Amino acid sequence: MSAPASASGAATAKIGMYRWRVCAMLLAATTINYIDRQVLGVLAPFLQDEIGWSEIEYGYIVTAFQAAYAIGLLCAGAIIDRLGTRIGYAIAICVWSVAAMSHALAGSVIGFMLARFFLGLGEAGNFPAALKTVAEWFPRRERAFATGIFNSGSNIGAIVAPLMVPLIALSLGWQAAFLATGVLSAVWLATWLLWYRAPERQPRLSQAELAHIRSDPPEPATKIPWSRILRHRQAWAFVAAKFMTDPIWWFFLFWLPKFLHSEHGLSLLGLGVPLVVIFVLADVGSIFGGWLAGRFIRLGWSVNRARKTAMLACALCVVPIVFAAQAENLWVAVLLIGLATAGHQGWSANLLTLPSDLFPRQTVGSVVGLGGFAGAVGGMMIATFTGFLLETTGSYLPVFLMAGSAYLLALLVVHRLAPRLEPARLDVAPAP
Repeated sequence: MSAPASASGAATAKIGMYRWRVCAMLLAATTINYIDRQVLGVLAPFLQDEIGWSEIEYGYIVTAFQAAYAIGLLCAGAIIDRLGTRIGYAIAICVWSVAAMSHALAGSVIGFMLARFFLGLGEAGNFPAALKTVAEWFPRRERAFATGIFNSGSNIGAIVAPLMVPLIALSLGWQAAFLATGVLSAVWLATWLLWYRAPERQPRLSQAELAHIRSDPPEPATKIPWSRILRHRQAWAFVAAKFMTDPIWWFFLFWLPKFLHSEHGLSLLGLGVPLVVIFVLADVGSIFGGWLAGRFIRLGWSVNRARKTAMLACALCVVPIVFAAQAENLWVAVLLIGLATAGHQGWSANLLTLPSDLFPRQTVGSVVGLGGFAGAVGGMMIATFTGFLLETTGSYLPVFLMAGSAYLLALLVVHRLAPRLEPARLDVAPAP
């Protein structure tokens, strides 16, 4: 029994772990990305009083971010496919960091809408770049786990923001909270440009690990236009699932602090611990969801069965959120929402892996961009809807009902459009 275990450990050591350092850089970038976008969500209940915007106007501010994010995702995937991850990622973080800090200059609804618009444009580059990097650095069987790890940065950012932002805002003013992440972005950018290279050009990468990374069957290197990608049902499966479930995560990010403030009377400092609990659970869900599918694959399950079983388990975790809107106890609501955020992030770790499962590496950025565009359009719709809903009824229940059903419906759509998760044959016309 000990000999095979020792051999397995020796084989892992011989292959090398450099690709996981790359994954750590993606985790850091995603964390910074979500800190930047979450600052407004944490401060929203209190900026609303200071600046005087209505629920509908706050919905418009969120919609401005979503509109730019949608536009950016349409362009970001293709730009990153063209420029490569090293330069494409660097440009994205430059744009979103400057935009994040520009919030400190805003003093009106229009000012915040402009700042959010440019933040959305820059932040749109993060996931296409990160997922393309995963496709370049990991064999297919490791991609869901690697995606789950870097995607957990969205939860780490959402954890750090409610701990950091209130302290900075109360001691130095709310403007300083928007400026604080500039230093983190500068350090990441310098490290990325000095250190990152594609696997074939990275001198620190061993030949054994490069062979491991390239152990999947070779893929064609020709450029594929959107028109050919969108002829395939696999693309629409990803696009539809993003459209249906991304808006729920946007709601969590931008309205949970307002929900906890209005429904449970939490102060700026009081928001910290409940939001940390919610997003710690989301972090666990992100890593576990990616690990679960990988575990099923290692047990001999097909990619189709493994991915969809993991996605079903995650979708079921979101269903109980329908009871959170009317929970009288704060911690009952927090745990129900935390279970839902864990389910969403586990779902996303698997959903975000589908483009690299279903399409060649050189098209992953474009496919992710198209799906992200659809998710951002859905986010625009839920932002405007939520603003009008709260202004007229003050009730969060309809949004929580939507959240509880969205993931199961999305999984059904994915299964109908891609019943076996077979890779798209972009060299031949799809079946009618």
